[in-house]
Amino acid sequence: MTRVAAIDCGTNSIRLLVADCDRETGELTELDRRMVIVRLGQGVDKTGRLAPEALERTFAACREYAAVIKELGAERIRFVATSASRDAENRDEFVAGVLGILGVEPEVITGDQEAEFSFTGATKELAARPDLAKPYLVVDIGGGSTEFVVGEEHVRAARSVDVGCVRMTERHLVHDGEITDPPTEAQVAAMRADIEAALDLAAETVPLAEARTLVGLAGSVTTVAGIALGLAEYDSEAIHHAVVTYEQVREISERMIGSTHAERAAIGVMHPGRVDVIAAGSLVLLAVMERVNASEVVVSEHDILDGIAFSIA
Repeated sequence: MTRVAAIDCGTNSIRLLVADCDRETGELTELDRRMVIVRLGQGVDKTGRLAPEALERTFAACREYAAVIKELGAERIRFVATSASRDAENRDEFVAGVLGILGVEPEVITGDQEAEFSFTGATKELAARPDLAKPYLVVDIGGGSTEFVVGEEHVRAARSVDVGCVRMTERHLVHDGEITDPPTEAQVAAMRADIEAALDLAAETVPLAEARTLVGLAGSVTTVAGIALGLAEYDSEAIHHAVVTYEQVREISERMIGSTHAERAAIGVMHPGRVDVIAAGSLVLLAVMERVNASEVVVSEHDILDGIAFSIA
């Protein structure tokens, strides 16, 4: 067994998984999994730079994670940084801060590498499910980008496109520095057009129409699942491998778009950091399901973090 620590730092959140990994079987035994919303990508789409306050929030989370890693005695650490830090002019400042706190340099991976990790993490357990037809289409809706991966046991094609819940919110739902609450029909239409254009780009590389099982990852998808299940509070075990129908996703997306900040914040499974971006995230999921004609989505709590952990061991 090798005790590993995997860190995934995206546009909206930074997450940690500490696990024991059996090198022969690849099986992970989870010891600690946690997430902090840091909004590292705040304003990056507009300014091209990581904001000082966003960096400080991220470094504070890194200090918390460093204590957990030390306490649990992880032998190896891998820190993967995704969309926001790929796009930022001042990413060297981010790299230096993480190195100083955790002793490892963050790897600013490409969208294709991100997709590979996501696919491995999401599908490794699904091989034991004969009811789920292949190929899988894994869709990871992040804060700055969304990854599309088609494959069976291994990745066949992948593409990362710049439509994430934070990017879409900041690009389309903000007016005079404030989020329109709820958004106007024109704002939603513009956001939907942007998402559809991104799906066209993804389809140039990934055979979306060949997918037989849609697997959805990340906070927007798991939050929609929690709402569909009627959970009073977030329950990772109940959400993992839950099946959500297209009709449920459509109804929840319409509800999120049409509701106020206070109404969304009152939903039991809603993380405070997702209140302002869930409308965009749910719309991305809905558009994907309509594009691939999916009647349902299998929701996975295992994703890029698990893929990173497998890669370490």
